[in-house]
Amino acid sequence: MSNAPLMPMATAVWLVENTSLTFGQIAKFCNMHEVEIQGIADGDVAKGIVGYNPIIAGQLTKEEINLSSNDPLRPLSLNVNEIEIKNEEKKSKKYIPLSKRQDKPDSALWLIKQHSTLKDSQIAKLVGITKNSASAIRNKSYWNFNNLNAKDPVAMGLFSQKDLLDALEKADRRIKREKKEKEKRKL
Repeated sequence: MSNAPLMPMATAVWLVENTSLTFGQIAKFCNMHEVEIQGIADGDVAKGIVGYNPIIAGQLTKEEINLSSNDPLRPLSLNVNEIEIKNEEKKSKKYIPLSKRQDKPDSALWLIKQHSTLKDSQIAKLVGITKNSASAIRNKSYWNFNNLNAKDPVAMGLFSQKDLLDALEKADRRIKREKKEKEKRKL
């Protein structure tokens, strides 16, 4: 990261118009030449450029400008705000084309047949249907049940293999937890 302010020319315009800093101080701060700063002051350079206030932008403080204004040899120092950007993968709804939306109930049927440990809510979340639809498919009371053909949703691209494995692990943990609870009740 460079030590120049954001929009150095506009910042220089603002500093020339609004401070008593020397051309050398402004030039050094904005990574420009002193002659360019002289040109800004004379109106020859940066015509039409609106000044950019570095105080509002958080790149300078009033105190910093005052200290440097009182000492022509003191350079301005850029106020750097370190912002940590976290790159957390957020699960976003993936667009499912119209042609694949009709395959959702088929995928739910496949999950029910292949992975009976999954709850209806997990199937609904994975495939992208309602919990009631998943329950109806499991109970064979779905309105179009007779026309459903079990299809592998991972192969069709409705969700990833990792998503399926995560759901299966969660179901296994739930089953183990329920068994432990049953054993505790028997004792």
